[in-house]
Parts: sequence; C-alpha cells; structure tokens
Amino acid sequence: MKVLVINSGSSSIKYRLFDMDHETVLASGLAERIGEAQGALTHRARTEGSLEVVHQGRELIADHRRGLAMIVACLVHEDYGVIAHTSELDAVGHRVVHGGEMFKAPAVINDEVIQAIQANVALAPLHNPPNLTGIEVARSIFAEAVQVAVFDTAFHQSLPQKAFLYAIPYSLYETEGVRRYGFHGTSHAYVVEEACRYLSRAPETVNLISIHLGNGASMAAVQGGRCVDTTMGMTPLEGLVMGTRCGDVDPALPFFLADHLHLSLREIDTLLNQQSGLKGLCGMNDMREVMTQRRCGDERADMAMQVYCYRIKKYIGAYYAVLGRLDALVFTGGIGENAADVRELSCSGLHAIGIELDKDENARPAEGIRDIGVAGTRVRVLVVPTNEELRIARETARVVQALER
Repeated sequence: MKVLVINSGSSSIKYRLFDMDHETVLASGLAERIGEAQGALTHRARTEGSLEVVHQGRELIADHRRGLAMIVACLVHEDYGVIAHTSELDAVGHRVVHGGEMFKAPAVINDEVIQAIQANVALAPLHNPPNLTGIEVARSIFAEAVQVAVFDTAFHQSLPQKAFLYAIPYSLYETEGVRRYGFHGTSHAYVVEEACRYLSRAPETVNLISIHLGNGASMAAVQGGRCVDTTMGMTPLEGLVMGTRCGDVDPALPFFLADHLHLSLREIDTLLNQQSGLKGLCGMNDMREVMTQRRCGDERADMAMQVYCYRIKKYIGAYYAVLGRLDALVFTGGIGENAADVRELSCSGLHAIGIELDKDENARPAEGIRDIGVAGTRVRVLVVPTNEELRIARETARVVQALER
C-alpha cells in the first residue's frame, strides 16, 4: 500500500510518500513560499537505500494547485520518480489541525467532512483554511485515491468533562464550543504507541505522561492508552512555556496590559503568542541558543531555562496525581529528544515519586528509542523520537483496510 501524507500550510506543502508494507519513506519534500514572488521546492527520493535530494529549485509557485502539480511531477519523474502514475497511490492522508468535537478518529473525506472542517475554522483560523485548500486540490489531482483526514485534536477527545471544561458560563461551551481541545495529538498518539511497543505492554495496561517539546510544547496524561488531560487548551497558547508563547498566565493579564499600556487586543495577542516564552524571558526562542548561552554564564538564559523546566516539572506532578500510577515518562519533539539539560532539570528532585535519570544515559547522544532512567526505578524514563507523518500514514492505512473488509 502506498500512502502520500500531506501537511498543507498557508504558504507551504510538506509531504511524504510511504510504502506501508515496510513503512518505508519513498520520497519526501517541501514546497514553500507559495504565492510569493519566488517559491521553492526541495524533493528527496529514495536512492540506494537512503533519501537524497534529487531536485531543488526556485520558481514561482502561484498557488497550492501549482505546488501539488510540481510535487507530482517529481514523484513520477522519469529519472528519479518513485511511482509511474498517480493511480499507484492507494490513499492520501491529510493533517487537519482542528476537528472540534466532531471527530474522535480519522475520517474518509467527503462533502460532509469538508463542511465539518469548515465549521471548525473559527477554532483554528490560521490552520484549517490551508488544510482545506490542500484537501480540495488533492481530491482533484489524486482522484482515484482514498482521501483521509487525520485530526490533531482527535487524540484528546477522550478527555472527561472535568478536564476539558473551563469554569466559565456553561452556555459558552454549549453555543461557542469554548473548552479545552489540546493539540500535538498526532505526536502524542505516535509516541504512546511506540513506548508501549518498547515496553512490551498493551496500551490499555499502561499509564504514561507524554512530553512533546519543540518550539511549541505540550504534555498529555495517558491512562490505559487514552488521553485524560493535556496542557494546551482551546488554543495552543495555554500550558507549558514555549519558544515564543507564554503558556499559563493569569487570565487578567490582558486587561492589565490594555489598561496600563493601552495595548489593543491584536497587540496583546501578538505579545503573548509571538513575543513571550523563552524569547520574552531572554531574547532567544531557540533552545539550542539558550542552552549555549546558559553554559557561557548568561543569567537571563539560565533564568529562562529554569522557568521552562519548572513548568514541566509542575505538570509532571499534577499528571502523576491525575493518573494515580505512572509507568513511564516519555520525552519527544526536537527539544525533548535532544536537550539533555532540559530533561535533567525537568526531572530533578522527583526521585521520591520514582523518577530518576541516569546522568550518563541521559547525556549520551543516541538514535531511536532509549531508556534514560536509573535501572530499577519505579517509573521508566524514555526518549521516543516522534514521527507525525508516519502516524498519519498508519491511521490512513487503517482506514483504507477497514473499507476493504
């Protein structure tokens, strides 16, 4: 089975083609700066067992239709193509950021599903519209393939009411859908599945805390394979400290900023989403730069790291209480997988609840899943590289297989 995974942004299309019989990546790439004066397409194809850049060009990519047409041309290219014709594709899996309460699982795309995604545009105005554009264009170009929507919010739809409701007038939930939705669901779902496989445990027997740390960051409390709480809320702003997002703050802060600094709502939104987090604390939003400056004695960088990791540690404690029993702590994402200092600070002082890092294992660079906890401790501490595209491909393949039964 061949599955093409598409992640369509407002000015980009990220894609990956899988041979699902072996879960092998046949090709991948990125079309970017769509609609700008000069676009760019980088395409990689499998040659002699590894992915190599076989096309890298800059030209006008007028719209998403043109971008996908260029991608197809690379996929079927006579010299480096990996398929002979688009009809070889069994399915196309689309990342859709927000499914609201309508989608608890992937869905075969039809007119009703498209209308439902459109109905959730208000909840994700920057993401759902370009996701829909990618779907519309792909349905016309890959007319013979099954089109499947995989929702970033679906993994969190198992949250109980006590976890997803805000203590505001209930009518706002009923009429406007104001509630906690959570994000990074595809990543959390992938690493939970992989962690359970690594532990040789059935998901329904395992309690985990999944910690996705990238420029955006979130955590999920997973009980018996089902998410029961998560840090991001109605939007991705809530929860952990992030690269440029503030995470949890006093809800009255926007009123203070409006009253005392005379900032508009738009300016406050920009401040909290784009000028806060690590960037707001120390002027740097890239954790690699923050860690480098911290090692050089930069006090602001150290302070930012302390705030960042303290927030993670607080949520570890909170989610331990929610779960009652914890089998493993799972770090993932660019920072979670590579920043040993962040993992060490986030887990320091937690030995009383069975969490203790092996400093040598934590500091050792390694690929793949690894256990960095002290041997024999009650809670395993794992690093699990995430792969959202593979998760989307797997979900898409499952939908296709179910249709064939």
